[in-house]
Amino acid sequence: MRYATILLWATVAGLCAQESTYVNPLPADPPYYRLRYEGSSKPGELVFPVSYTVWIPPGVTTLRGLIVHQHGCGEGSCKSGQTGAFDLHWQALAKKHGCALMGPSYEQPDKADCSLWCDPRNGSDQSFQKSLTDLEALSGHRELGAIPWVFWGHSGGGTWAGAMTLLYPERVVAAWLRSGVPSLQPIDGKRPPLAIPDATLKVPIMCNLGTKEGVTVREGRFAKVWSNVEPFFLALRSKAGLVALSVDPLTSHECGNQRYLAIPWLDACLSARLPRRMGEPLKPMPEQDAWLATLNSTEPGASLPAPAAEYSSDLTKSVWLPNASIAKAWAQYLKNTAVPDTTPPPAPYHVRVSSNELTWDAEADLESGLAGFIIERDGQEIAMVPEHGKNPFGRPVFQNLSYSDTPTQPLVQMRFTDSNAAPGKTHHYRVIAVNTVGLKSEASP
Repeated sequence: MRYATILLWATVAGLCAQESTYVNPLPADPPYYRLRYEGSSKPGELVFPVSYTVWIPPGVTTLRGLIVHQHGCGEGSCKSGQTGAFDLHWQALAKKHGCALMGPSYEQPDKADCSLWCDPRNGSDQSFQKSLTDLEALSGHRELGAIPWVFWGHSGGGTWAGAMTLLYPERVVAAWLRSGVPSLQPIDGKRPPLAIPDATLKVPIMCNLGTKEGVTVREGRFAKVWSNVEPFFLALRSKAGLVALSVDPLTSHECGNQRYLAIPWLDACLSARLPRRMGEPLKPMPEQDAWLATLNSTEPGASLPAPAAEYSSDLTKSVWLPNASIAKAWAQYLKNTAVPDTTPPPAPYHVRVSSNELTWDAEADLESGLAGFIIERDGQEIAMVPEHGKNPFGRPVFQNLSYSDTPTQPLVQMRFTDSNAAPGKTHHYRVIAVNTVGLKSEASP
């Protein structure tokens, strides 16, 4: 066994020793902080290099929590983690609750074994917690290693996030698991599965996947996702765990429009569970607010979500939802992912003009993010930034979106060059934000 372990590490080390393709071109100047660890050859430690980038909302004196946006398996997904902390939409959630936002990036070589990081027991748990201690010193936030966690994970990242929730349930506010859950069966017939502690039953968990991942399409590369998710969901729900399931009717393994349900759902969990003071335990989800729905609520004859006190079907196969508002959004998501939003985004600010170049700052709409900006000159609309929004995986988003729900590189800038401005004339500019359901903000000053 020791020889096999050494041989495995030697193979991985050889792959990692090749010229790295993981250089992150994005600067990590405050309010961003980044550190990187090399892979280790010691048994039980992480064999892959990994970097952790964290964003801390400016002006926050004491952080209340940490939101971890965890990418999936494979070189492309690992690279997508480099921009996780730069996502304006996820930053809006973090800022509302005084949380830091972290985007890890494991430097997994092509064709290497993903379980060497997505199983936390293979060293990624240790590396993650070490990063929190080291980031305390780097950022000056000495509470970073002690605050509670919120997990979002895709594919192997969902496996990692779910496993961390089973290992540290008292520390986890909520977990969103997209297309990946920890196995409840022995791994490779050798490693024992993780147990489900009673404390895990109090943690809100959303299992989310695309319908083409084995629900309606039962063949192909990702058809086994549902066969993993269903027993995990039922195992928790049969014990009255606060677990939900949402099936995206439009996608396979790509993340699609899930963030328009994930962010409001996590917002509800954070609002209910974060303690008022550092060091206090997480608060329980309010039982009186819960709603329940049948597992396959889009099928004919299935009941719509209802208050938990009024629900009369089999509780062990019911979907738990935190409140009426989320229940309504969940039902819409299952139909067409068009989660509604009636509130406009915040107005842009700090508009600056240098020669004929316009720059500004803006925060994303918590519910619907940002689709783009309208530029006005002297009261007349002259441009839309970007001119043609694009997103192959869902609604058009200002920052664009990768397969793994992170902004694409290079990051889109809040900048516009007015090539038609009249020379020598003073112009007055305003910027208007537009969210992904088409609602407009008030104009910037």
